Amino acid sequence: MTALRRSTLALLAAAAVGVQVGAAIVATRFVVGQLGPASIACVRYAIALLSLLPFIALDAARTRIAARDLAAVMLLGVGQFGLLIALLNLGLQSVPAAPAALIFASFPLLTLLVARAFGHERLNAAKLLGVALSLAGVAIALGPDVLAGGAAGGQLAVLGSALTGALCSVLYRPYLRRYPALPVSLWAMGGALLFLAVCSLFEDLPARAVLVTPGGWAALAFIGLSSGIGYFLWLWALRHAPASRVTLFVAVSPLTSIALGALWLGEAVPSRLWLALALVSAGLAAAHVAAANTFGDRP
Repeated sequence: MTALRRSTLALLAAAAVGVQVGAAIVATRFVVGQLGPASIACVRYAIALLSLLPFIALDAARTRIAARDLAAVMLLGVGQFGLLIALLNLGLQSVPAAPAALIFASFPLLTLLVARAFGHERLNAAKLLGVALSLAGVAIALGPDVLAGGAAGGQLAVLGSALTGALCSVLYRPYLRRYPALPVSLWAMGGALLFLAVCSLFEDLPARAVLVTPGGWAALAFIGLSSGIGYFLWLWALRHAPASRVTLFVAVSPLTSIALGALWLGEAVPSRLWLALALVSAGLAAAHVAAANTFGDRP
């Protein structure tokens, strides 16, 4: 497979993950009142890991990860799959899905800044324009007063979640270039599950789990299964494309939240959504065309 084709497939995978993130935010908002933030994250990744285990185990058996790298991958998993989701779930207790998705859409900009700080990528006007257009599209889609309903603490938790994801996405890259995505997923999720299992005990997960409604379990099953597929695609994309280009597709998630709200909840689709879609598309095009025409993206 040529490098160009791998890069194209990586960006398509990232776009699919952007849709999955938006859908998972809506589903998490549905169930967040029934379990604590860490408990939801623990159940989420237990399901995700089980769904991928047959594929992961075969690949992991053929791939030996050095002990030094293994510790780093597990620690990054605690951040990417544990702390990020726990902070996001904490924020969703007080912040509605749409504004939470808007705040989380700062992920690409934060990733670009983190990648620049680590010397992995160069900033240029076209990349910044692409991120700005995407975020402007998201802001227009959600409306001028969309943040009014969320508590400041919840908003900061969601922002902290986005920052955690940006940092981990950049730091994953060296390990994803040395090892296949599936075994990295196994050890990263395993490290996160150990962390989340301990945290969930403080939320009394065993007692609260029996009170979860059938609809809540259906939402958890969807979140877990889609996350298993989504995070494999995410890590594979990070292996084959620069982190700032991959994470730019997080801007798709708020638009997905709006669309699913209209489809599943019967909410009216605002006319400004079409302008938002145009801006997000223009932002993606600007960032990726700029990256394709320069040599500023270094692994």
